[in-house]
Amino acid sequence: MKLQQLKYIWEVAHHDLNVSATAQSLFTSQPGISKQIRLLEDELGVEIFARSGKHLTHVTEVGQEIIEMAGNILRQSDSIKKMAQEYSDETYGSLSLATTHTQARYALPPIIAEFRKKYPGVALHMNQGTPTQIAELAATGKADFAIATEGLELFNDLVMMPCYRWHRSVVVPREHPLAKRYKDGGKITLQEIAEQPIVTYVFGFTGRSKLDDAFGQAGLSANVVFTATDTDVIKTYVRLGLGIGIIASMAYDTELDRELVSIDASHLFASSMTHIGFRRGTFLRKYMYEFIEAFAPHLDKRTVDAAVGCATKAARDKLFASLTPPSR
Repeated sequence: MKLQQLKYIWEVAHHDLNVSATAQSLFTSQPGISKQIRLLEDELGVEIFARSGKHLTHVTEVGQEIIEMAGNILRQSDSIKKMAQEYSDETYGSLSLATTHTQARYALPPIIAEFRKKYPGVALHMNQGTPTQIAELAATGKADFAIATEGLELFNDLVMMPCYRWHRSVVVPREHPLAKRYKDGGKITLQEIAEQPIVTYVFGFTGRSKLDDAFGQAGLSANVVFTATDTDVIKTYVRLGLGIGIIASMAYDTELDRELVSIDASHLFASSMTHIGFRRGTFLRKYMYEFIEAFAPHLDKRTVDAAVGCATKAARDKLFASLTPPSR
């Protein structure tokens, strides 16, 4: 049994049993992968994949267990490599992040800029996606850190830690009646928002559930006419007059969004908490600890290690119960 063979069955299983696509992603040949899988099956005396002719049709029952164990072995192998790198040269390596557009565009740039100055030898990789995709990337080891707000139930296998709270704002064109009404900083009402066509996030993105909860609890219906995963897209369509926008307050830029007016809505919608996490068993290099602390200063090495030491999510919740994360 070879580590390469375990990598092949893991990758094939996560490429929808498409050996050709797996070969392309691993920069190797399709016949080579097929041969190594057959050799592994012959050695083990079981079929990992069921076949119809030359095509893989599904993973066998025993194959599912073997592939899961292979994933654990591959992750341990990766941790060993990281441990060796840490002791050979702590300033070189790689760091992969999985997050949403809003985090990548508005929360992370200053953190990454400073991190690059300190660690120019660390290659950074950014993956943007849905909460489901983010959780999958982190759980399978394709991303070191997951940064997310929504869908935290998808991250139960990860060590997730609270980073900061953020609030929402309503954005409208400068000539909009609401802009004129609230130019002196008055408080907008939920009824006024409900009377307008709304442009906001797709459900499951960037705290959208908090918005829906607020309208539901008030017995109001939100007239959502356009949704997107990208805050910049939302602001573009607000500029075009499709409706008023409801976005994360941190996504409003006083310079870049000069043609829009931001109206505070923090009193209407519950705040959301952004978390950062990683799969249990990950070997955290020095620069990984420092990245976490730069993003969330209260998450120093001692606190992160304490979170890792918590056996359950309930224990981690208790650890952070008295914490008051910063707001953005």
